[in-house]
Amino acid sequence: MPWTEKHRPKIFEEVRGQGEAILKLQTFIKTFPKKKALILHGPPGVGKTTLAYVIAKSTDSEIFELNASDLRNKSKLHEVLLPVTEQQSLIKKNKIILVDEVDGISRVDFGGISELISIISSAPYPVIITANDIWNKKLAPLRKKAELVQLKEIEYSIIKDILITILKKENKFVDNQILTNIAIKSKGDLRAAINDLQTISNLKDPSSIIFDERNKETDIFNALKQIFKGKPTLETLKVFDPVKMSIDEIMLWVEENIPHEYEGEELANAFDKLSKTDIFKRRIYKQQYWRFLVYENILLSYGIAASKKNPKTGFTSYNKPTRILKIWLNNQRTIRKKSIAKKYAEHVHVGQKRAMHEFPVLKQIMKANLQIQRELKLNDEEIAYLQT
Repeated sequence: MPWTEKHRPKIFEEVRGQGEAILKLQTFIKTFPKKKALILHGPPGVGKTTLAYVIAKSTDSEIFELNASDLRNKSKLHEVLLPVTEQQSLIKKNKIILVDEVDGISRVDFGGISELISIISSAPYPVIITANDIWNKKLAPLRKKAELVQLKEIEYSIIKDILITILKKENKFVDNQILTNIAIKSKGDLRAAINDLQTISNLKDPSSIIFDERNKETDIFNALKQIFKGKPTLETLKVFDPVKMSIDEIMLWVEENIPHEYEGEELANAFDKLSKTDIFKRRIYKQQYWRFLVYENILLSYGIAASKKNPKTGFTSYNKPTRILKIWLNNQRTIRKKSIAKKYAEHVHVGQKRAMHEFPVLKQIMKANLQIQRELKLNDEEIAYLQT
């Protein structure tokens, strides 16, 4: 039996390093249906699913688990989840619905998110949802309907204590330095650390094992926190490496949130570093000077971190860049413009470049003539663009 299951916490006292999340989860259950759903989000291996099972046991609740990766469309969700919300528990006092790894719906979403929101609204039971990355834009409607509770990466000292406890229960011994290496290299992933422990505990010479660091993604919020609140170090230069975003997107996030952390001279210095980052980025794109990448990274990470003297303490809520929405809307308008110009060019046998050049005039003609719209077979989105 995997040790991750055998030694999974059964009560809240056995859950380590997530005190704040536990309090919020308990409050959610007590005050239901003030909020109908709660989302536990955070990196893998920090105890999201475990917390759901612990709260179910503590409230004498039956738990119905649904893995969202298997239910990526509206009809399947409706077929499986809806009956669960309509039936009382036969063996327990209460019921909790657990939707695990909701990210799975968003990857290939055929109405799954909208159906899940609909079911949450009508469900007579609390719904607990887990997610690794809740900030996927497809999950935005879901975020509005649920309380968000973030689980932290577990500190290596806590992980090491848990590993020692497990070894005592299993009547096994592993060298202290090896335990330290496992705890540190897991990077906050307790499940991975326990799996490593179980593997090496059965080896004759575990000292020969080399543990690689987990190559984990970092969300943009944690990266910003390290830049804005931490001291600039060599590690700062790597802070954006695990963030799955383009450099353009990261710059927009930094630009949006600098004023939340810096003021006065520090604010000016930070924006100066950001502007220099943009200069190097443009030189790279325009002149193909790829050697400038190193300067771009230094300015965006270490440079902005070093712009502050006294970082603000406490929690800061970082906002999604408003310019991303503006850029997206502009891109959508450009797509409509090009698709209309292409249809016009093919219909009248001219080049698409010419159609784009003459588009301001053509747009007014098409806007006023429904017959032309029908002949070009414009869709609803293209017709709507003509009215703007």
